[in-house]
Amino acid sequence: QAPLMESGGGSVQSGGSLRLSCEPLMNVGCMGWFRQAPGKEREGVAVIDRDERVTYTDAVQGRFTISRDNAKNMLILQMDSLKPEDTAMYYCGHDSYNWIGGCPTGPQFFKSWGQGTQVTVSA
Repeated sequence: QAPLMESGGGSVQSGGSLRLSCEPLMNVGCMGWFRQAPGKEREGVAVIDRDERVTYTDAVQGRFTISRDNAKNMLILQMDSLKPEDTAMYYCGHDSYNWIGGCPTGPQFFKSWGQGTQVTVSA
């Protein structure tokens, strides 16, 4: 399995937008975006399965959008209305298990990870 690689992080002001990408796109199991702020545990942000069923954590619902770009072979996270509390290292994760009821958001269920990309939102 090719290693996952994230891109698109950066620094923005509160209310701004960023678009994260992760490649390659996996066609089995679940893929997702996770984040880890300093001193905190890694948490799930948004997950998607091969049938494009998605789940978001409550903190980003309505502001973030996860999608599969099959043409570009990428997983995308569009982040709008960013807040300072969104500041974290963002990781792309994958696991090949096919969950019947949709993907879980807990990072403990994901086996493969990228190196991460930093997102910093200033007030």
